[in-house]
Amino acid sequence: MDLNLLEQVNPVFNTAKMTVFQLASMGDKDAAEIAEKLNLTFEETQNSATSKTSPELMALNNIMLETRYRTSIAIARHLGYKTIVDLPCGYTPRAKMLSQKGITYYGLDLPAAIAEAEPAILSLIDEDKRSLVHFCGVDATNGDSLKKALKDAEGPLCITTEGLLMYFSDSEAGALCDNIRMLLKEHGGYWLTSDPEASMQYLLTLQPIAGERFKEILMQSINRVQDKSDVNVGKNALNVSPQGDTAQNMKNAMMFLASHGLKAERVIIADYMPELKCLENITHEQAQAIKQNMQKCSFWKITTMDTDAAVDTADLKSESFDMQAYVKNGTLNLCLKGRVDTLTAPDMLTMFERAKAEHELSSVVIDCNELSYISSAGLRVLLIMKKGCTGGVKLTGINQVVREILEQSGFDSILDVAD
Repeated sequence: MDLNLLEQVNPVFNTAKMTVFQLASMGDKDAAEIAEKLNLTFEETQNSATSKTSPELMALNNIMLETRYRTSIAIARHLGYKTIVDLPCGYTPRAKMLSQKGITYYGLDLPAAIAEAEPAILSLIDEDKRSLVHFCGVDATNGDSLKKALKDAEGPLCITTEGLLMYFSDSEAGALCDNIRMLLKEHGGYWLTSDPEASMQYLLTLQPIAGERFKEILMQSINRVQDKSDVNVGKNALNVSPQGDTAQNMKNAMMFLASHGLKAERVIIADYMPELKCLENITHEQAQAIKQNMQKCSFWKITTMDTDAAVDTADLKSESFDMQAYVKNGTLNLCLKGRVDTLTAPDMLTMFERAKAEHELSSVVIDCNELSYISSAGLRVLLIMKKGCTGGVKLTGINQVVREILEQSGFDSILDVAD
């Protein structure tokens, strides 16, 4: 196979080589052996078609890599999981490190990467530990390939992802989320990734290193990544952009997960980050600033949402009003009965606030078959719901009376009203 063509089609393939070479440059002997077996060079792995790697950029990349590489394993070991699924596994010697500690390791990556990585890495592992290590070629967006690769895996699983999501479109990220959810429902466990906040971590690591050259080094970094990948990186809904309203961007990413039946807990990097060798190569002040900045960045520990979770409405009923509510895959499903007016609209809003506090909501679907009337107070609650959910509010089963109210108020054009 032509590796040049492979790198153009799959930019992660080249990034994996950059990673193992960087680990080797930081003194990891096992990574150095792998890099030597693969005949990797500085020019091939670090520079791009039009830009050269500066000392500041090299320091930045090393710190980012070691932080993610060491911290993810520290978190996984703290949580006590015995089966690690590395997606993508690349060429790193993580399989050796984990197998020596009695942890089962599944390395999943593109078939061509596995063909190169497997023999190089297995040659470093003691024969009595090799039964703990499994490599398999997969496509992360192909659920059948992932299911086949892990058919013999004993759960619960810790699925780790580093540097993968930045190359995905929204549709690919969505497919990955669906596949992860499928694996977690079958095996149990969680998905651990630093990718959603990678851009934030990158900037907060770069600032102390670059100083006044921040913008210059940042542009060099962007050009280098684009040259290496030939794709527009970091543009999917799971990437929390540090530009604009960061809190809202993070909420949108959480909503994207919820729309695929997943929920996330932020795990602060600084709480688990071990001492890093790469920090010895910068000033004490720079190292301290980076450690402090890692209080603001997190890995995401992602698990499946309850498939069908009821929202308590027992205390929100009256003679003229009743409602039933449950959340499924990030959607609040609501059935209204009777009148929503100035007396009962606050109860509907209370229900919505409860659901938001307990679940990541992406949309609301309201069954109005038994809704006899809705006042302006009720319409305002619907508007609050719409503003609070990226997927909006959909009304079904509208009778003629309610439909006329919506049309007269203009809400038929604001909300999604089913025919």
